[in-house]
Amino acid sequence: MRLALRVLLLWSPLAVAAPAAARAQRVGHVEVVLPGAEARKLEPPTVRAMAMLTEKRTQDLLESGFPARLHHRLEVWSAGGWFNNLEAHVEWDVIVRYSPLDKKYTAARIEGARVVTLGSFSNMQAVEVALARAYQPLMRPPTKRDRYYYNLLVDVEMISVSDLDEVERWLRGELRPAVQGKKNPGTVITRGVRELVVQLLGGEHRHYEARTGKFSIE
Repeated sequence: MRLALRVLLLWSPLAVAAPAAARAQRVGHVEVVLPGAEARKLEPPTVRAMAMLTEKRTQDLLESGFPARLHHRLEVWSAGGWFNNLEAHVEWDVIVRYSPLDKKYTAARIEGARVVTLGSFSNMQAVEVALARAYQPLMRPPTKRDRYYYNLLVDVEMISVSDLDEVERWLRGELRPAVQGKKNPGTVITRGVRELVVQLLGGEHRHYEARTGKFSIE
């Protein structure tokens, strides 16, 4: 009952409205950094997502039982001809949850069939430190002689109530045996996730992008 009351308060016009001053305070930032020139055939770039959950409305939603989903998509484009071509991409999610009973945040990274627990944290500052750690995704770098660049896209979403059980089952491993070898397991937990509680986020979708400079593979 207390949770329902809190959610109703979040849905009120006063809570949903996002003053211009509040919008201006957003400090989310993402970056993608190339490895050294000699390693670009062997290693993917390093990515970081910083200050993704610092907004008060986002933290209120987390504390009210709505997990946060940070969806990452890293693309590699060739840029040696008349048109840029998408050569490959990889996607992964980071799910952040808050437990009112333990008063702890937990975070996990889901990439393909692999789930990595990032830790349990007592405050949002510690969560942000964990999320901002440099990460190299499971991506094969380009090897053909050409010019390339990487493009990173990060979307911050709050997962709807109807998806909570599916996320729980995935993190416990119950859904993985059913999808192994058939399709990307990431599609299992993300089905329906894009039905966002956009009103609770001020009616907008938070999207971030970063791009490397062009580099050559010789």
